[in-house]
Amino acid sequence: MVTQGRLAVLTGGGDCPGLNAVIRAVVKTAIQNNYEIYGIENGFNGLVADNIKKMNFQDVSGILPRGGTILGTTNRDNPFHFAVGTDDAGEPVYKDMRETVLANLKKYAIDILIVIGGDGSLNIANKLSKECGVKVVGVPKTIDNDLPCTERTFGFDTAMAAATEALDRLHTTAESHHRVMALEVMGRYAGWIALHSGIAGGADCILIPEIPYKMESVLKKIKQRQESNKKFSIIVVAEGAKPVGGELSVARMVKGSYEPIRLGGAGEKLVREIEEKTGIESRCTVLGYLQRGGSPTPYDRVLSTRYGVAAVEACLQGKYNTMVALQSNNIVVVPIEKVASEPHLVPIDSDIIRTARHLSISFGD
Repeated sequence: MVTQGRLAVLTGGGDCPGLNAVIRAVVKTAIQNNYEIYGIENGFNGLVADNIKKMNFQDVSGILPRGGTILGTTNRDNPFHFAVGTDDAGEPVYKDMRETVLANLKKYAIDILIVIGGDGSLNIANKLSKECGVKVVGVPKTIDNDLPCTERTFGFDTAMAAATEALDRLHTTAESHHRVMALEVMGRYAGWIALHSGIAGGADCILIPEIPYKMESVLKKIKQRQESNKKFSIIVVAEGAKPVGGELSVARMVKGSYEPIRLGGAGEKLVREIEEKTGIESRCTVLGYLQRGGSPTPYDRVLSTRYGVAAVEACLQGKYNTMVALQSNNIVVVPIEKVASEPHLVPIDSDIIRTARHLSISFGD
């Protein structure tokens, strides 16, 4: 049988519900269309370390509902700035490993590289295309839903569902103890998870990065509820939320990562101040990695599958150096270099913001 050529697929950056569904769709569609398909383990690390294996139907059997990625992933290994050891002071030493990457692609006769990742991974893919001549197709992955050129990234729906379930549970304990309960959710510099889960979970306040909040406005909302005999309040706090004129809450910095800033702590800061100024017992729950783990929702399984099939279709059609994207509920391809443009943030004049305001949800502004 004459083959179309050889494809390779990798998953880069943080894990995300739906990764396995994309891998499954890529492998099945590739084989159905007479491609040989290879899996690269542990993201771009595998391209450098030669952890590359041929894949078949059996490799992806039963993985559709599974969280995580069967190929493994990392958000620390950039082949253009790759840690190869440490110096005498214990600091990491970095080296440009592009020649090793190209040698390994040549070794396996890989024609096209499919990269499933967020902005960091897709920017590396774009650089491989621009500077090294590698044919690439990107698949947008992030629970944060903040990638440009696509209306929805897979993983977002699952993260939103996890946050909504957490809010449902927090409601009962907040009401029982007459507390203010804050839920801090992921999202980086975008408020999509906080906004959607806050509406779905019946939150009283939603604090997102796009709308810096005033503490007095948050306190006013809590007071209004108290005066109307509602003795508890629910607040959703995006990890990138900050007060007007204030700073982001940074939990830590990670050396060697292409996303070194780790946000965290916005919710705890908020509830401390609420308790100090109102005397109302206030607590914060950080949902954290529960948003990224576990089985993807049916919506994410379908979207991931559509993306995986579309990535192979792009290969068949010679549409290289592109990213598959969702626009007007159709899968399209866009230049992968556009990933470097401004992130997809919540428009503050959007209908979903208006919807929340009509429900008397406060954004603290």
